[in-house]
Amino acid sequence: MKVKKGKVAIFIIIVVAILALAGTTALPVWNKITKGLDLQGGFEVLYEAPKDQKVDRAILLDVANALERRINVLGVSEPEISIEGNNRIRVQLAGVKDPAKARELLGKQAELTFREPTGKTAVIKGADLKPGSAKLSFDEYNKPVVAIEFKDDKKFEEITKKYIGQPLPIYLDEKELSNPVIQTVISGGKATISGQKTPEEAKELASLLNAGALPIKLQEVQSFAVDASLGHQSMRDTLIAGGLSVLMIFIFVIGFYRLPGLVAVTTLIAYTYLNLVIFAFLKVTLTLPGIAAFILGIGMAVDANIIMSERVREELRVGRTLKSALKAGSKRSFLTIFDANFTTILAGAVLFAFGTAGVKGFSVALIVGILCSFVTAVGLSRWLMSLLINSNLVKNPVLFRVKEDEIGEL
Repeated sequence: MKVKKGKVAIFIIIVVAILALAGTTALPVWNKITKGLDLQGGFEVLYEAPKDQKVDRAILLDVANALERRINVLGVSEPEISIEGNNRIRVQLAGVKDPAKARELLGKQAELTFREPTGKTAVIKGADLKPGSAKLSFDEYNKPVVAIEFKDDKKFEEITKKYIGQPLPIYLDEKELSNPVIQTVISGGKATISGQKTPEEAKELASLLNAGALPIKLQEVQSFAVDASLGHQSMRDTLIAGGLSVLMIFIFVIGFYRLPGLVAVTTLIAYTYLNLVIFAFLKVTLTLPGIAAFILGIGMAVDANIIMSERVREELRVGRTLKSALKAGSKRSFLTIFDANFTTILAGAVLFAFGTAGVKGFSVALIVGILCSFVTAVGLSRWLMSLLINSNLVKNPVLFRVKEDEIGEL
């Protein structure tokens, strides 16, 4: 039969496109993926609400939101904040340079109070501030201050009228920030907080005030920091180990399965690239468990290719032609592959629902990998094999590791 050059050309274009796209853009895509603290260093802390406090999920969500606003002060991108159980919150800050500052900033209650002259009773609270109104400013002596504005200017005016000529100490939690004396009645609801030595201190205080006080008090259960160099070393070692594993897989499937193995390698490259693109698009934070799941997914994608290849070989041995063997083998292997992938997705979903942050990272990478393998190892692999066989370029069953004396008659 005459070789159908059009199908051969399509096959070559697809393979070249996959290799070119992966080879030229894989590294930029990899750099866009957020790396966890175990890969780039950082800080992790686990908080727990004391048992004497009434806590529900809504309160924990409010705490998580307040913590996230505080983390923005540190300039950390993509923090991982997860609720564990009924009273715990885990915070992971990848890439943070100063763990001590992070711990201090996260643990502060940041409750601003204006107190009566004795400093015992609060007359105004931070909740009375206009949202986002605190900002860095400078007084007439060019010293940094924090400018604030109140929601109810009349209330503030009445308080300044009541305590005129007396101090109105300003506290952040139990730390006195300033003890200004009210010289005149302040109208308009605007005031300033002095006492910060540097603009950076004033800016940080303004950010904390805008973030708001934590709804509940938190106790630090455990914390640890990962040095950046150790994180980079872990990532380097993991990538080397993963690369060697993938290379061994490639050599094995090509050497043992021949033509189907070559197609499998092409689809595995597409699988790897597609995984990275999805990780970057979904803004997945990649951790060491995530990389482990990613490499495990490559093994599962290979398994799908092997199952299909073995089914096709079985059909060839009973005397079918290459075209009919591919069709029958693909049909027979589909349910097996589907069942295996579906049950693994269910297991991954359970891990995501009930696992800790590290386990969730593993489950997300696993589920994404399974979905990608179904697209590439099942869909793309069958398409490429179909193009080759239907082009009449491939005719010899030996390319499928089936010898002539193994072929029976229908």
